[in-house]
Amino acid sequence: MVREWQEKAEEKAEKFGRMQQQIQQISVTESSKDGAVQVTVGSGGMLEALQLSEAASNRPMAKLGAEIMRTVQAAQAKIPEMMQQAVADTVGLEDTAAQHVLGQARKYFPEPPEDEQEPERAGHLREMQVSIEDDYEEPQRRQPPTPPQRPAAPPREQQPPTRRRPADDFDDDDFGSGSFLR
Repeated sequence: MVREWQEKAEEKAEKFGRMQQQIQQISVTESSKDGAVQVTVGSGGMLEALQLSEAASNRPMAKLGAEIMRTVQAAQAKIPEMMQQAVADTVGLEDTAAQHVLGQARKYFPEPPEDEQEPERAGHLREMQVSIEDDYEEPQRRQPPTPPQRPAAPPREQQPPTRRRPADDFDDDDFGSGSFLR
């Protein structure tokens, strides 16, 4: 009985190993409707490759970014389906652990949001495009008024030059009438 249980456990472990290998090899490539954006994501949903055609360079960056994200989400949404096939081929869809793995994949890779449809234009009508020019100018900052200038000080009276002592005539105690700083 123990031997039979051990054999079943080994068989199940081998099947789960094969399932894991198959899931790790999953890679999904998806293109935008017009083919300007092509992405490849791996089984973990990470972007593995991004290709942009020349037609993508004419789009506004915000629109191109949104289109890339939409294409990545569309590729990621296909991962649970491919994982389900790997589970069915190896472990079987009845296994509760496999069901949990698939539930997590559906949780993390849901269906992408609906594409935003651009309004269709009649063939004979031309779209008028108006460019917006930014003619706004910063208001000039006023300089604070300059303070009034002080009147020039009256000229100092000329005092006769003071006689400096020679360097060798140094007396510590006598500061005299001159500065003690020399």
